[in-house]
Amino acid sequence: MISTAVQTHEQKTPTVEEMKRAASKQAMMRNLTPAQLRAVAFAQQQVMRAQKARAEKNEREAARNRMWVNSEIEDIQIKTENKTSRRESMDADTFSLRKVQGNVLRSLRTRDHKTLREVSQKAGVSLGYLSEVERGQKEASSELLASITDALDVKLSEMLIMVSERVREYEEAGMR
Repeated sequence: MISTAVQTHEQKTPTVEEMKRAASKQAMMRNLTPAQLRAVAFAQQQVMRAQKARAEKNEREAARNRMWVNSEIEDIQIKTENKTSRRESMDADTFSLRKVQGNVLRSLRTRDHKTLREVSQKAGVSLGYLSEVERGQKEASSELLASITDALDVKLSEMLIMVSERVREYEEAGMR
């Protein structure tokens, strides 16, 4: 406890160089006109706002990273389940090419830690429509699929291969 108080006191004591800089800054400030003083004060406020905004942005990014880490942990837990239990949980009524396509698109998006908003803006598709495509509620045209896969930095052919592999899983499970 005493050592921390001494360290704190030592940290607050300015060095000779710091004192010289402060003295020259004060001397320079005395030579400024009122308009220049206002400009300096305004610039200092801008710097403080920028630092605060940067800190808030870093905090948001850290929160997003924590969210992605948590989702990755959940993904790993899901992937460790074997395929037979996954096939058993498949419901024959829920199979549709639309839903399989949407699930593949969602997995590609979340794998790259992209939000629906980011992908929809980059693909030039409305956020709601992209969400409906991912949930298998809307049928996506070939042009739309091409723009979404471009936004995900994936070739359309690669995405379609992933879809065909999942359809094969359904067929092998006797769900189609």
